[in-house]
Amino acid sequence: MREDDRALVARLLTGDEHAFRSFFDEYFDRLYRFALARTAGRADVAEEAAQRAMCRAVHALPQYRGEAALFSWLAQICRNELADLGAAERKRAQREASLDEGAEARRRAERVASAEPLPDDRAQAGDAAGILHRVLDELPGRSGEILAWKYLEDWSVERIAGELGSSVEAAQSALARARLALRSALEARGYDWHELLP
Repeated sequence: MREDDRALVARLLTGDEHAFRSFFDEYFDRLYRFALARTAGRADVAEEAAQRAMCRAVHALPQYRGEAALFSWLAQICRNELADLGAAERKRAQREASLDEGAEARRRAERVASAEPLPDDRAQAGDAAGILHRVLDELPGRSGEILAWKYLEDWSVERIAGELGSSVEAAQSALARARLALRSALEARGYDWHELLP
């Protein structure tokens, strides 16, 4: 089995697109289930951890030596991502709990109440939107189109499946692959996808 793992990693390192699809199809769902079992059934956190682990693994592939099964290696990366997500969530909760009624808190509350972004917020939102549109246009295959349907046009997965002529499960898999491709593309350009993606 490890020979198969090493062979797959060798193909991935050459940039073989078919190998990347095989890698994602084989391991994303397994990692998602692995994470789901460790997040008390929180699907959003499990999906985030699995996607981050896959993304990190792609960048770390040259370090894989085949001493452990590929899934074991991925699961360890996923454990680290779960720990990071848990720490970030705890920090966010502490930050929110400690917000006072200072000027910044009032400014944010007024912006939410008016639903009108402040000038520098509009500029930042415009920059983020421009970056996202450029990267979406550069994604391979129909990845950019699928993400635009889902997040810009608010299509359901069922509607995307109909447009692709595929099953709902295949559309969900295509959407997950597209999200991973987008995040990888943003990180490769030096952007923090946490700040750019909703």
